[in-house]
Amino acid sequence: MEINMNTSRHEQEETLTEPPSPAERSAVETLNRWRLILGESAEEGLCEADSYSAGEFQYTELDEILGYLYNREYGEEQGYRREGGRGPSELTVPHWLHKVRELFPKSTVEILEKQALDRYGLTELLTDRKLLESLEPNMNLLKSILQFKGRMKNDVLRSAKEIVRAVVEDLRRKLESHVRASIMGKRSRYATCTVRSLRNLNFKRTITRNLKNYDKHKRRFVIDRLYFDGNIQQHNKWNIIIGVDESGSMMDSVIYSSVMASIFYRLNALRTQLFIFDTKVVDLSDRLEDPVDVLMNVQLGGGTHIAKALRYGETLIENPGKTIYILVSDLEEGYPINQMYQACKDIIDAGCKLLVLTALDFNGNSVYNEHAAQKLANMGAHVAAITPNELAEWIGDIIT
Repeated sequence: MEINMNTSRHEQEETLTEPPSPAERSAVETLNRWRLILGESAEEGLCEADSYSAGEFQYTELDEILGYLYNREYGEEQGYRREGGRGPSELTVPHWLHKVRELFPKSTVEILEKQALDRYGLTELLTDRKLLESLEPNMNLLKSILQFKGRMKNDVLRSAKEIVRAVVEDLRRKLESHVRASIMGKRSRYATCTVRSLRNLNFKRTITRNLKNYDKHKRRFVIDRLYFDGNIQQHNKWNIIIGVDESGSMMDSVIYSSVMASIFYRLNALRTQLFIFDTKVVDLSDRLEDPVDVLMNVQLGGGTHIAKALRYGETLIENPGKTIYILVSDLEEGYPINQMYQACKDIIDAGCKLLVLTALDFNGNSVYNEHAAQKLANMGAHVAAITPNELAEWIGDIIT
């Protein structure tokens, strides 16, 4: 066996070193992942041996990117100097965002972006137009824009509006068909329908009318025509009045309420009016054509005067027997609560249908004044936390 005498001893030792076993790789990978979870305060650091890297994971780079964000948790009380994070100084927000998208799947990127905005205040993501436009339009980004829109100026604000429009239009498209199907009218077995779908198929009539086509030899029906139920159109419009509490805890409900109001506005069977409130009331009924315009006028936070808002909504009632009054609120009244109870009682006694929504979204999580909710339910109000689709079905059941 020939040995190249020019090869250094270190190189020979490196050549003779056996690669780590699968078990060793797995153990090191597990330690490295725990190290990423625990951060720089962990007793052991990352394994520096490149041969132990598993798959495409670059643990040092991942640690740098995660540390740039999550090391902001550590302040002087934990023995660390807090200077905008303990990540390497060469990292900037744009570079961090680029690396996050390079190293993580889309679902994880959305979580990191949300926490960067909500928890760690990296508002540069929203005040730099290029950074803002690089973010993925989604519900989390929409909520962040609504929170920080007061800091946006000129081109940044215009870009933010386009993002809001993209998210809202996507949400509206997903909801609109269900809303129309629930509200436009109950099924009529005496009218034909131009929209043919399995939902409207009249099985009994189709079978009865095609009995003459039964093939006795093959023992099967030959269907030469399908019969569909039509819809009864509403000519006497119902009035939908929606009052939305714009306190910070109601953000998701504010978004869905605005989108649902814009969908109701387009339906011939309904006349829709929308107002938002804190300690003041702002009527947005003339802006329902564009839900983006509605949302960009929302000012989240501040006090709450529910009774005042309810009394304003009363002035919009023309035919109580054909009015559905929807209050979207956590029922945390900032003024004497008996005034709120009396206003609700007057609305119900007038003959309106009062629906109190403690939440209107698809999460179903709501924090609200349970005592107030129970008292309103005892008065005859419908009190619930529901999804937009359930709201459409509830209204459809009433008006048909």
